[in-house]
Amino acid sequence: MANLWHWRWNAQTFAGAGFAVVMIDFHGSTGYGQAFTDSISGDWGGKPLEDLKRGLAAAIKQYPWLDGDRVCALGGSYGGYMMNWIAGQWPDRFKCLVSHDGILDNRSMYYSTEELWFPEWENGGPEYANPAGYSKHNPIDYVDRWKTPTLVIHGQLDYRVPYQQGLGVYTALQRRGIPSELLYFPDENHWVLKPANSIEWYDTTIGWLNRWTRQ
Repeated sequence: MANLWHWRWNAQTFAGAGFAVVMIDFHGSTGYGQAFTDSISGDWGGKPLEDLKRGLAAAIKQYPWLDGDRVCALGGSYGGYMMNWIAGQWPDRFKCLVSHDGILDNRSMYYSTEELWFPEWENGGPEYANPAGYSKHNPIDYVDRWKTPTLVIHGQLDYRVPYQQGLGVYTALQRRGIPSELLYFPDENHWVLKPANSIEWYDTTIGWLNRWTRQ
């Protein structure tokens, strides 16, 4: 997405607000052959997280002007899942997180999503037939490790990753006493499509980044 205009993950918008933007092309993406693309199946929290760790370290090493002590991580959809996974697996690295439309619990997600093909393909079948596949990299099982301030964003009309997943993330953060906010769009689905809502999305997200990176 670094080379195109996009409503939500527009790198230039963040750069224009004064932030350096690091985008890691991790396992599962296209452009390196089908095996590289398929390698994320059954390994959502494995190779991609390792790529993110190594990629961030490499960027900081290569560009001395990057401030490695004031870093936040953002993601939507699978990226939102990754933020919730990072919260439990890499809890001491980031000043803040932004989790947009992310999965909290792979198990309950299976029984509420409108698209069953994805979880069955990624996790080796239905949840009841292969519960181990859904538990292998499940963010909800590591909530006790969470400590990073997190902005949670979700749309009520999201049927791919239902709103209850985002609300669960926010509830977990609040119950653990972790600084957190919930940006809720009653009229958006898995995407933010309305121009006024997009402005609200950027204003809130950039405000959250400013709050935690300027301390």
